[in-house]
Amino acid sequence: MILVTGGAGFIGSNFVLDWLDRDGDPVVNLDALTYAGNLRNLAALDGDPRHRFVRGDIGDRALVATLLAEHRPRAVLNFAAESHVDRSISGPEAFLRTNVMGTLALLESVRAYWATLPDPERAAFRFLQVSTDEVFGSLAPDAPAFTEQHRYEPNSPYAASKASADHLVRAWHHTYGLPVLTTNCSNNYGPYHFPEKLIPLMIVNALAGKPLPVYGDGRQVRDWLYVGDHCSAIRAVLARGRPGQTYNVGGWNEQANIDIVRQICALLDELKPDPAGPYARLITHVADRPGHDRRYAIDARRIEAELGWRPAETFASGLRRTVQWYLEHADWVREVQSGAYREWIARQYGPAAAA
Repeated sequence: MILVTGGAGFIGSNFVLDWLDRDGDPVVNLDALTYAGNLRNLAALDGDPRHRFVRGDIGDRALVATLLAEHRPRAVLNFAAESHVDRSISGPEAFLRTNVMGTLALLESVRAYWATLPDPERAAFRFLQVSTDEVFGSLAPDAPAFTEQHRYEPNSPYAASKASADHLVRAWHHTYGLPVLTTNCSNNYGPYHFPEKLIPLMIVNALAGKPLPVYGDGRQVRDWLYVGDHCSAIRAVLARGRPGQTYNVGGWNEQANIDIVRQICALLDELKPDPAGPYARLITHVADRPGHDRRYAIDARRIEAELGWRPAETFASGLRRTVQWYLEHADWVREVQSGAYREWIARQYGPAAAA
């Protein structure tokens, strides 16, 4: 048995589906179901006795303690997080509450449970913290990619909250001996991605004939990781990672935002042409967000050398799979685009983007 937190969100739900599809241990899935959590992501598991969903917060120590005592998991994987930089700029408190205080509460609940385990189970137990490359800050255009030794220099409230959580995880290992693992991943994309992030937002707006809002000049560079590859990396780290170690997980796919938008437009022109003309006509540059990092890049050589992991998808193959998924799941998109979502998009990019 494993306990997964945040398992109804984008990366968490993909991991749970992938884990059980590969005959992994049964999963207890704890998620608070905030705006980005969606039980429809897990519809394929309806009736599956290997999956138990529990609605709740990682900060609820009594609930977490009960789940740990009842199910006795061999590992806890923490995907639970507020994750959108734009939202952290307009409302940082929620990010500190979930990403910092929530992680603290979870670590303390897990530490108390771990201390009660018999020696063999204590030695085999793992706590895996799923983090981000944004904790490292911004890179110059010609700077080497982030390694695990790179200094933390978070530049947004979101990044600062995740950096704080990572430091807590490290401290609980060094102070209390809790056997922890941390992964710092690059930008994920793929199925079930809530359409406030770049790739799904461009897909759903283009299909609706809405503007495709691009911050500033669009030359911000990110390393992109297909979510299925991220899931396989987490499996590798959980199975073979060294306690106390961190592993960078990247796709070796540095792309400028504007180039990604143009690739999405070209794929949609091929797969679902718009009689009104090429989708690129909808590209609209908007004011850049405050403190926007110019470049992230992940050096993933450690996980390759130590654990034998490499991504299976190229950016071209992963992006095509992603666009096709959104074309085939219009009903999922309609359901997540609630009134609150449209209000958020209108605040960020202007009324036309949410009309």
